[in-house]
Amino acid sequence: PREHWTDNSGAATHRPEKEKSGREFNPQYVALMKHFGMIPRTIQVGKAHENGDIESLNGVLKRRLKQHLLIRGSRDFMSVDEYRSFLEEVLEKANAMRTQRLAEELEAMSKLNVSRLAEYEEYRCLVMSWGTITVDRRIYSVPGRLIGEKVQVRRYEKQIEVFFKDVLQMTAPWIPRDQQHCVNYRHLIGWLVRKPGAFRNYRFKKDFFPNEDFRWAYDALSDTVSARTADREYLQILHHAAQTMECDVAAALQLIREQGEVPRLDRVLELNPPPNTEVPQIEPYVANLMEYDSLIPSGRCML
Repeated sequence: PREHWTDNSGAATHRPEKEKSGREFNPQYVALMKHFGMIPRTIQVGKAHENGDIESLNGVLKRRLKQHLLIRGSRDFMSVDEYRSFLEEVLEKANAMRTQRLAEELEAMSKLNVSRLAEYEEYRCLVMSWGTITVDRRIYSVPGRLIGEKVQVRRYEKQIEVFFKDVLQMTAPWIPRDQQHCVNYRHLIGWLVRKPGAFRNYRFKKDFFPNEDFRWAYDALSDTVSARTADREYLQILHHAAQTMECDVAAALQLIREQGEVPRLDRVLELNPPPNTEVPQIEPYVANLMEYDSLIPSGRCML
């Protein structure tokens, strides 16, 4: 895998290579060419007729898919898997006509003696003081215990994996560029509950409302008590939800709302008390040192 070091903006520090003409190549494409020992080159500007078979086949495939969608009568699919099955069926029919030519090409090809291409790109990121990392201009929250540490991130096609000292810490979906961030309140609530004053203007404040019940609870507290008290009690309620069951706390908030009460912390804890964990009583073990005498052969003394 290729490694990247990222700064606070998330931009990779490496630069794409250039051809002699000065035109830049995509860095992922350059890495692919180096892996297979190939030298990339571009066509001349304004010379569209120099496009190769790949560019031509891309247009053919787009037109083929458009025709099949017209025959299907709809562009809507129930899931990504259903759309993938549709694409595979179209491609299998198209490639069925090329089996003879493919066999001829395979006979002329030599075995490719290279290692398997990695399925992920690797990044090394610093966990910022607010418990987030930046991966290719996307912000992710990580467990608060990693603040100030450097972590390894493996970016796959659909997810990322975060490692610290080669131990997997978390996985998260790879988000589109327009979404920009993926924040899990469970990662940061322990940090915010100790600094409730930072919540009022917190950048990811919207991500700390798991559903409408929690949003109502915060608004109701803000309308009833001071801003500092509202922030502190709401964060403690959310912290309680992170430590127990979010759905149980949401049910308690919903009941308080139906009864026309204010969702104060003590009332929430009354309806959904924290689990009472009892520490087991263990009798102290008293070692019988005389048992070690059986390890010494009779009549012999070891000094």
